[in-house]
This record gives sequence, C-alpha cells and structure tokens, in this order.
Amino acid sequence: MPRLTRLTPDTAVGASRDLLSELVSRHGEVGDMVSTMAHSPAVLGGYLQLSRAMGRAKLDRGISERISIAIQTRQGCRLCLDAHVSAARRTGVDEGEIERAHAGTSDDPGIAAIIALALQVYREPTSITDAQVIALREHGYSDRAIADVVGVVALNVLTGAFNLLAGLTPESGADA
Repeated sequence: MPRLTRLTPDTAVGASRDLLSELVSRHGEVGDMVSTMAHSPAVLGGYLQLSRAMGRAKLDRGISERISIAIQTRQGCRLCLDAHVSAARRTGVDEGEIERAHAGTSDDPGIAAIIALALQVYREPTSITDAQVIALREHGYSDRAIADVVGVVALNVLTGAFNLLAGLTPESGADA
C-alpha cells in the first residue's frame, strides 16, 4: 500500500503544480512515482532534469539497462527492477544477459567491467582504481561513457529509494 498520496495538477501546489500540469499536458497522464514525487518540487524537478539528461548519455541503452538491473537487484525496488528488465528486453538484451545482470555481470568482458564499476559507484566508490578506468578505456569506453555511469547509478538510487519510501510497488500500478 502506498505510504504517500498521489498528487494531481489540481491537488499539487506551487512549482509541483506547474511541473505536473506541464507533464500532463504533454503526456496526457503521469505515473504514480512522478505524481507522488510532486510532494517535493525539489525531488520532482531534480528527477525530471536528471532523467532528461541521462537520456543523452553516451552509454548504450542495453548496457544502461543492465547496470540498472544490477543496481535495483541490490537496492530492492521491485517496481524499478521490473521496469528495467522490461526495458532491457525491448532493447534486445537476451534472457541470459538479464540473469547475469541480476548477478552483476555479463558474458561480455567489457559490459561486465562497466557493470562492476557501477556497482562500486553504488556501494563503495572509494575502491575504484586507476587500473579499472584504464581497462574500461581499453574496452572502448570513452571518458564520457565512463562518467555517465555515475548518472545512471544516481538516477537508480533516486527512483528506487523514492519508490521504497513511498511504498510504491508493482502491485500499486506505479511507474519507475
């Protein structure tokens, strides 16, 4: 059961009302996560800006989704995990790679290395080494793509933690 209520453009106030009104006018409706985030215009605005920015990330979408699966498996947001598994399938990631992403790895050594980096950013960024970054470059990742990992992790922490706090689950029909 959700812990926080959904807001609409009619029930939200201030900046949240403006943000929700704009989203509803562009998309017709917004999901439970976005409408619940509207309790905090700072959180909603930050989420929308980070989400838009990460849409321009240099990382391949299939890799980004595998990173998200690895993060959400550990963070425990089932709503986010389900959304990222579905998105990975839509980008053509096969079931074996999805299962490996749950385990935090891949059959492809380059993808396994970038997932490992993302998990370190999530759990223990002080443990990242120069050798890891050099190895990622040797796998063909640009500095921009490597930096984008931090954004993917941050977006997952934000959405997963918010959904867990708000009590949003796949059963509540919310979005991630």
